[in-house]
Amino acid sequence: MSERIEIDGISVAVRRNARARRMTLRVPRAGGEVVLTLPPRASLASGRDFAVSKSDWLRRTVAAMPGPQLVGDGVTIPVAGQQVVLRALPVRMVTLADGVLAVPQGKAIGPTVQAWLKHRAHAALRESVDRHTANLGRKARALTLRDTRSRWGSCTSDGRLMFSWRLAMAPYGVLDYVAAHEVAHLAHMDHSPRFWAQVEALMPGHAQYRAWLRANGAELQAWRFKD
Repeated sequence: MSERIEIDGISVAVRRNARARRMTLRVPRAGGEVVLTLPPRASLASGRDFAVSKSDWLRRTVAAMPGPQLVGDGVTIPVAGQQVVLRALPVRMVTLADGVLAVPQGKAIGPTVQAWLKHRAHAALRESVDRHTANLGRKARALTLRDTRSRWGSCTSDGRLMFSWRLAMAPYGVLDYVAAHEVAHLAHMDHSPRFWAQVEALMPGHAQYRAWLRANGAELQAWRFKD
């Protein structure tokens, strides 16, 4: 079980990193738990002192994060970057038309919409990954979706790609950027200048989509799909 501390009522997970040279305190922009990273020889007491010294910043940053947003009938949510209204209507399947996302009456709206978003995300990411891998001249071994809090995508050393299905709520260019980012890792398993040059080669002008995700990712993570 990982170590935890509490700073002004805020729960903080403590992680020890053999490669860390200094203490860091991080509030993920995409939501999730606050993390205090310590070098191997740093004591928990010194880590707590460091976190306490950042308590004003921590309170402000956590307070600025968007609160949970519950999906339900009449609620407006983003789909592919566009705001649509959820409605329980007499339809046989989830349908998107004229700014209305119709959900079959009698079905749980949250889980139904979540499953629909996952399907959209998989189809869009499959197309993006296939296009970027073809341009790179590499192959991905697998593509899976998860509901991750700390990252929007990942790539393993054996070529397995993972993405957050919540990218279905973001503008298509943002989803395509994340796909290009992870595909670039098939050639460079780091974030070196060569890696970023590869991302730019796969998707010229990617910086605007990266910036959008940093600015708006927390809002996508705030949505809750349980009825």
